[in-house]
Amino acid sequence: MDAWLAAYQDPMFFRFAVLTNVISMAAFVVFAVPMSLLAARDPAWARRYRLQSRRPRAQDLVWPSLRAFLINGAWLALFTGVSWPLLRHFGIHDGPVPPAWVVLLQVVFFIYLDDFLYYGLHRLMHQGWLWKNVHSVHHRIHTPWAITGHYMHPIEYVSTASLMLVGPLLLGVHLVPLWIWVVIRQWEATEGHSGYDFPWSPTHLLPGSHGAAHHDFHHAKVKGNYAGFLAHVDRWFGTYARGYLEGRAARKAGVESAATSEP
Repeated sequence: MDAWLAAYQDPMFFRFAVLTNVISMAAFVVFAVPMSLLAARDPAWARRYRLQSRRPRAQDLVWPSLRAFLINGAWLALFTGVSWPLLRHFGIHDGPVPPAWVVLLQVVFFIYLDDFLYYGLHRLMHQGWLWKNVHSVHHRIHTPWAITGHYMHPIEYVSTASLMLVGPLLLGVHLVPLWIWVVIRQWEATEGHSGYDFPWSPTHLLPGSHGAAHHDFHHAKVKGNYAGFLAHVDRWFGTYARGYLEGRAARKAGVESAATSEP
């Protein structure tokens, strides 16, 4: 018992287990609030980038999503706390910060590994009991706003967050690349549910990324497009949603046409 209690006196418990969750939740709020306000106001300049023509009802999204955000954050904090005696042995540290190029390579590795693992989890979530009792909660949202990024069953939320840690735990990284990755992952969650696909988004810099359109189409059609942003994973497994590639080509042509017609 004394050894178990001593694990929670380790300063890394706060820096890794607690502070990482705080950074994650704060990053989501910073990203999701302005993006949701954008969707609510629906400015004319942004309409060419809107992914769906149908508009959601704000009162059906905002408060349930905020409630889910807080509940899921609490469940994840509890799960992380209970798991700490195991997590502390994976080598996450706060020693000397590695060179910038190392941090960059680590974060890129996390992005691609996570999207691949998320594909598997997400496809599993569309099966049997997990679909009926867990993942169908998230699919109550057909036309997402950014704030709906955390609107899901706690089992799905904790599972997705656990996948996010696989890369950092495998490499035993410094806290800095871990925190950078957590912020990026929350941007992905925000953008993927924002309802907009802005061509200047940094996610478009990733080879294989289709930006927010990939996941938004999944919400619209339910089946297919199980990867997050990196569409090559769905291409490998032949799981593009029906009509996605055709719609993507048509939309891209439409946006480019609108851009060239402006004075």
